[in-house]
Amino acid sequence: MTRAEAKERNRRALLDAALEVVSRDGYRARLDEIVARAGLTTGAVYSLFGSKNGLVVALADDHLRPQYEKMGQAVPAGLGLLEAVDAFARHYRRGLDAPDARSALSLQVTLLDMALHDPELGARLAASVREQEDQLVALFAGRPHAGGTVTPHQARRLTTALRALLTGLGQGVPLGLAPDADEEFFAAAARALASGVSVPRRSEQTGLF
Repeated sequence: MTRAEAKERNRRALLDAALEVVSRDGYRARLDEIVARAGLTTGAVYSLFGSKNGLVVALADDHLRPQYEKMGQAVPAGLGLLEAVDAFARHYRRGLDAPDARSALSLQVTLLDMALHDPELGARLAASVREQEDQLVALFAGRPHAGGTVTPHQARRLTTALRALLTGLGQGVPLGLAPDADEEFFAAAARALASGVSVPRRSEQTGLF
């Protein structure tokens, strides 16, 4: 095994152990138990992640990155804004029927609780989420809508609003609080939100009449 392979093996072992312990204990998760489960030492955590909080942020990133990558793949290029938002919302809703949907929601709630107990961790988790959301901003920016083109600033505001909308609805589905929130419901809600985006006409964007 090369040094790089050993490093990646240790990184993976710590992330897997952190998932088990953090999912169970939340902000009370102990670093010594995490490293014991991974068969490593605390020195490995500081070497690979810098701190316990760095490990937790990496855990969140490890959980979010594949989701956002799949979201990007679910929305074809060439669609207008409303069609892109529709495809995005439908993909999001289908994910709630996946076998691991409840465990994903549990981790989401646990990380939020940890962020509320530790402001420094909360700030780092928020930065990690925003970094992942950059993929969605790029996904929506530049799409045609209402005779104009969605700007990066508008795409970011829309992404923030969509995350809030779909996360709220998504938490209700596994808990049985939104029994009628099917794929069409998610898509219609997302389209209604996006339809309020007011984009400048191309002539206004270029400064021409």
